[in-house]
Amino acid sequence: MTNATRREALRAGGMSLAGIAAMLMGGCGQQAQGGATEVAAADSAAEASAQAAPRQLVLDTDSGLLARSEFIGLDEPVELADGTTAPAINFDNGATTPSLVSALEEIQAQLPLYGSIGRGKGQKSGHSTEQFGAARSVVLDFFGAPASTYTCAFAGTATDGLNKVSGALCGPDTVVLTTRSEHHANDLTWRARAAEVRYVEVDELGRLIMDDFATQLADGKVGVVSVQAASNVTGYVHDVHSIAKLAHEAGAIMVVDGAQIASHRAFSLKGETEAEDVDFFVCSAHKMYAPFGGGCIIGKTELMNAHVPAYRGGGMVDVVTDSDVTWLEAPDLWEAGSPNYFGQIALAKACEALSAAGFDNIEAHEQALLRRALDGLAGIQGVTVYADSNNIEDRVGVLTFNVDDVAAADVAERLAGGWAIAVRQGEFCAHPLCHRLMGYTDEQIVAERDKPGFSAPAMVRVSMGMYNTEADVDTLIEAVSTIAAG
Repeated sequence: MTNATRREALRAGGMSLAGIAAMLMGGCGQQAQGGATEVAAADSAAEASAQAAPRQLVLDTDSGLLARSEFIGLDEPVELADGTTAPAINFDNGATTPSLVSALEEIQAQLPLYGSIGRGKGQKSGHSTEQFGAARSVVLDFFGAPASTYTCAFAGTATDGLNKVSGALCGPDTVVLTTRSEHHANDLTWRARAAEVRYVEVDELGRLIMDDFATQLADGKVGVVSVQAASNVTGYVHDVHSIAKLAHEAGAIMVVDGAQIASHRAFSLKGETEAEDVDFFVCSAHKMYAPFGGGCIIGKTELMNAHVPAYRGGGMVDVVTDSDVTWLEAPDLWEAGSPNYFGQIALAKACEALSAAGFDNIEAHEQALLRRALDGLAGIQGVTVYADSNNIEDRVGVLTFNVDDVAAADVAERLAGGWAIAVRQGEFCAHPLCHRLMGYTDEQIVAERDKPGFSAPAMVRVSMGMYNTEADVDTLIEAVSTIAAG
């Protein structure tokens, strides 16, 4: 449908774009009282807006990455502990990224034409439903998932997606295999649903012990294997396609938590062979520069149609009687309730922006920053850095560290208060992995946790985005050096 066709459809439906524009500008009363001049002006503005081409993304001429001007709030000043201000330095991208200008622009452009998704016959509903479907195609293409095999169902965060996937795939006898490296979203969700959860262990540097997969799958009882594509603690990128092959050979379904890979490395659900294909994949938009509550579940269509999610409501059914339900097919089957339209069109815009920046460029940039940060921290006495600092080719831009005799929370507070550096401190919703990296056993934690004054082990995490700079890293190193010196 062209812009002109949309305008005519809206007029046929009883409201022109001029009226919508007038309302958005607070001009409803002016239209009623001001006569033809105001209506003509509003109509002209609306026509120009509808016909205007989308603003082109601005790329950095040297790196090829998105220019800093493409992100909202990067140079926003924040107040320091001494009352002065400084531009914020965000090294907490593993939790949430700043928004892209293009994502916000897309929401603003679509607001005047917003209507219910898939349920109404009005012109706005038709337009919004069309855009919602187009967003699915963008997301499928971005993650290398052909529409002939896969379906994209929109969800909230990756946590929301994993809860829906676990609720659909787990029965009373389901055995699930995951790892000790996982975020709680890819651990506790399965504990709540599965009859048994097994775990692949990590080595002393936090890398998965790959031989454990074959051992745990050997008895043929595992029905689901669920693994993160990249760790939010160590940054390690996992070979999920090789794991998928092992899972499929054992008759299991392969699920991937893609929350920490989506904005850092190119990812395809398709492997080199069909046996290496991923069956289900989830991710969060708020870690992809579109923090409006979007996310997705991409799954093989035949599997999505064969498993009904436990999360239920309107929109997923064909017919409901007093005693029976007939379900729709995916994606509707997996999208009960009213969808987060603006979150998902923002996600699609983020996919387009990341593709424009190019994952080769993103990876090279992150590797350079990670190397610079690790080398800088290694030269500071009293700083312990976790995971492998030598071989970093399999790491996205994430590192964790501690400063001797300074609590992680104090380090984070001082970084923010003294240098406007935002980091994360704690165990990053990945307690078992953090305990192992810091040398704590389960027995130690259990023995201490109920004692008065217990303080949970913690680290400081630095997680990088494509907009971070060498100057950001150098400021971090200077700050940590000052804190470590007392």
